[in-house]
Amino acid sequence: MYAVFKHTYARMRGQMLGWGIGLGLYILLMASFYDTIARLGGLQDLLAQYPKDMLAFFGDAMMAINTPSGYLDLYFFNYMSVILGILVVGSCANLLVGDEERGILDLVLAQPVSRSALFWGRLLGFVAALVTILAVCLLTWAIPAKHYGMELTWLQFVRPFLPLLAELLLFGTLALALSLVLPSARAASATTGGLLVANYMLVGLSNINQDLKDIVAYTPLHFYQGGKAVDSLNWEWLVGLLGVSALLALFAWWRFQRHDIRVGGEGGWHIPLLSLRRKPAVRA
Repeated sequence: MYAVFKHTYARMRGQMLGWGIGLGLYILLMASFYDTIARLGGLQDLLAQYPKDMLAFFGDAMMAINTPSGYLDLYFFNYMSVILGILVVGSCANLLVGDEERGILDLVLAQPVSRSALFWGRLLGFVAALVTILAVCLLTWAIPAKHYGMELTWLQFVRPFLPLLAELLLFGTLALALSLVLPSARAASATTGGLLVANYMLVGLSNINQDLKDIVAYTPLHFYQGGKAVDSLNWEWLVGLLGVSALLALFAWWRFQRHDIRVGGEGGWHIPLLSLRRKPAVRA
């Protein structure tokens, strides 16, 4: 399993390098603006001129933009679950099924490696790569923080990254599980990505329309603290998100144990009434 772990981690070096550099440059740019915004006079009066629905969509972060937690929430953690979710959903949907569709998974399993070792080695390798990207983001925020007037301890910087990791793992394991249920990795990625974006929009709209609060209360992003975790981390929510991720991972592992490996290409629904394949013509 360790060899599979190392190979998966190394295979994601391009994503780690690209996303790490891109997010790092963005964070440095945003961090350099904090001191100016924190000292900006009349900020509350300026925000009062914005449309109320726009302010409500982003929750309390807009009104607390001149505080470290509000600034981090608005300019990073508020939407990073969606941005990094693009990487997570696509990578997890292709973690196993991608090789199957390329026709190489059966060759990998022909080697002396069990399905369990392959599954957990790849999943843990992906998690390690994701943690590496988040660690780059954490260091890029924390190291120059005092220079930009953001007086936070290392512990305060670490706290909001834990819910972010848990949320990404939840949607990642969901994409992995769906890839072993739906006909293709593309379908699993599109379905999970759609659910993630819909959940994000629903959370914002629930701040405008209170009738949506009852629906949002049962969605994963309802339990995502974002930058608010700087001040206090909700451990019950964090453990709950990690618990659901573990259950989804176990379900995906169970499905992979019973999965019929294709030689290549995408699968089908195997529903006779929905089959679009033409029957071969019978010649006399």
